[in-house]
Amino acid sequence: MVSRKKISTTVDITEEQNEKLKRLNEKTKVPIAEYIRQGIDLILERHKADLPGEQLALYEESEPGPPKP
Repeated sequence: MVSRKKISTTVDITEEQNEKLKRLNEKTKVPIAEYIRQGIDLILERHKADLPGEQLALYEESEPGPPKP
């Protein structure tokens, strides 16, 4: 994953989500914030067709032929 500048934000999660993330962190040593970022990336990828400006990018990616300049 490419390192990007990060901003601080607050999210509310359930106690169950918190406990599971803590256990996962203890086992893997991956920061909880990284798992949350990965989850957000999964949702954004799943819904990218709904994001303004993404439809053209999807169309360009699926066009056959040589790469566009």
